[in-house]
Amino acid sequence: MSPREVPVYSTGERLKAMERKVKIGEVVLRLAMCGLGVLTCALIGTDTQVRTIFSLEKKAKFSDMRALVFLVIANGIASGYSLIQGVRCLVAMSRGSVLFNKALAWAIFSCDQVMAYVLLAAVAAAMQSAVLGEFGQPEMQWMKICNLYRKFCNQVGEGLVSSFLASLSMVTISFVSAFNLFRLYGTNKGRGNSSYTVGM
Repeated sequence: MSPREVPVYSTGERLKAMERKVKIGEVVLRLAMCGLGVLTCALIGTDTQVRTIFSLEKKAKFSDMRALVFLVIANGIASGYSLIQGVRCLVAMSRGSVLFNKALAWAIFSCDQVMAYVLLAAVAAAMQSAVLGEFGQPEMQWMKICNLYRKFCNQVGEGLVSSFLASLSMVTISFVSAFNLFRLYGTNKGRGNSSYTVGM
């Protein structure tokens, strides 16, 4: 190719290249969210500590706090969902193109939004419980427990960090699914058609 020759890419080729980049980013985010969610479940779900207080054994476990139970369940569901969606994206990429209709786009967008909100709510509730465990609430005469169960609280804190990162990944994924949905309504996407072929 001579220096004056400039490669010309059609709109379809540029669209396919952009679609592939978006899908790669989506796969990375979904698999990262899945890994972080599983890590959260492992950290919090296996977290226990036994202390002897006045010759009585007291065992702290995550099931003693409903907020932590909710956090583990939410991360487990979100991880399974993200794994399924990640596999779907990988299959679509391996095929090179997929028929992507508006009904499917709306379903994915809605599920991603629900998962993002559920994860954020679970993290917020668990963090509030963690703050109470660390500092207590003197006005309500709620004593702090982390000075007695330091190992338990430290592992819960690690799980909260992992879950927070998972929720951020899920929020980012919801933006990607919103982009995938609303570009179907663009002026250049075949007016009047309910579906079109997307290059993965």
